Amino acid sequence: MLNFDYHIPTKIFFGKGQLAKLGPEMKKYGDSVLLVYGGGSIKRTGLYDQVVEMLRQNGISWQELPGVDPNPRVESVRAGAAICKEHSLQMVLAVGGGSSIDCAKYVAAAAHYDGDAWDLCIDKSKIKQVLPVFSVLTLSATGSEMDCGGVITNLATYEKIGGGVADQRPKASVLDPSYTFTVPASQTAAGTADIMSHTMETYFNRTPGTYFQDRVAESILKTCIHYGPIALREPENYEARANLMWASSWAINGFLSDGKANVWTVHPIEHELSAFYDITHGVGLAILTPRWMRHVLNEDTVSKFVDFGVNVWGISADQAPYDIANQAIERTEAFFFEEMKMPSTLTQLGIGDENFERMAKKVRKTALEDGFVKLTWQDVVEIYKACL
Repeated sequence: MLNFDYHIPTKIFFGKGQLAKLGPEMKKYGDSVLLVYGGGSIKRTGLYDQVVEMLRQNGISWQELPGVDPNPRVESVRAGAAICKEHSLQMVLAVGGGSSIDCAKYVAAAAHYDGDAWDLCIDKSKIKQVLPVFSVLTLSATGSEMDCGGVITNLATYEKIGGGVADQRPKASVLDPSYTFTVPASQTAAGTADIMSHTMETYFNRTPGTYFQDRVAESILKTCIHYGPIALREPENYEARANLMWASSWAINGFLSDGKANVWTVHPIEHELSAFYDITHGVGLAILTPRWMRHVLNEDTVSKFVDFGVNVWGISADQAPYDIANQAIERTEAFFFEEMKMPSTLTQLGIGDENFERMAKKVRKTALEDGFVKLTWQDVVEIYKACL
């Protein structure tokens, strides 16, 4: 039975030319900020100059934390928190994709914490106070611009942990699809896979009676299937970029998952791949997803795969259930590996089976025992092997 509370306090400024609205919104919360960003792309595109000019015009002083890596590191969180403490900063602004935003969320929490920032990743109950977070999105993928979650990597311990509390949700986010025009094709593809995986994590779910949410999930998946290839072919197609950007936000802002048993499986399995090999998250998800699907397809789950095949992929319902299910999985593979031109195996990424057992045993038990299908660590090893 559906029973939940739903509230998204993030203010969204969507479309071209919306950056100007962010400054007055930030001014409500303070007049000093830590600017968090990744590599040099926002400087090459001129977005950095636009952002700092917006800060100047609104009388907001800033310090900077550049160089946030994909799969953001706990070292960046520690460095950002130290800057916030040293300069008594009042806000954190991320400009970039999910990695920069996730890092900013944990910097905002660690700025009020006296211990090591990694403690907050391991145990979110230690997060007691959070600086206001804002974001300017440059990549459609993680949905971090509109949710409270974040994922941080500790390469020293081979751990990649996701979590978060309500106060880490951005107060406001600028979503200008034109900022994604220069995103490389490989990142566009990986981002699309991430959006689809977020959607499928809640779509393939045991909770009964979620007809409305499932139909919305199917619409998000169809949006990605339609516009992902267009964005690859026509990087400056505003309609394609806008639809992918909005799909990214709604795939993971709680709308699809509230009221469901919100247990994800493929993401935790992929997090071990990223923690051990530092691969692109969306690439790992694309490789894992169809193999996971085949592993969990059985007489208890086939009806859901029939819905997936008929409603998402347009497969004729006038076939045997297992035929529809297998065709749906094949089309998922073809979309990721042929249309979106993503790597199809772990072997292509230089990954062998040397750490599979170790990785599988690190996947959190709730993700395996309470997910769509109950799995063991041995099942995870078999899924990894199917990806070679």
